[in-house]
Amino acid sequence: MPASNRSSGSPSEGREPLWSVADVAAYLGIPVNTLYQWRYLGNGPRSYKVGRWVRYDPDEVRKWLSEQAA
Repeated sequence: MPASNRSSGSPSEGREPLWSVADVAAYLGIPVNTLYQWRYLGNGPRSYKVGRWVRYDPDEVRKWLSEQAA
């Protein structure tokens, strides 16, 4: 679970709220700037632009992480 609970909007029924860049960085234990670089290069977990904010689906982050271990 991410260190902070800063998320956008309320979760849909049974779904976790989307994670912010800071949430994903804390979960993965990497700097925020690394996520922005990965996003620019097309690497890393899939991200979404929600308004002016970048958000991540927690399930997709976990899936991406498990794929990296393979």
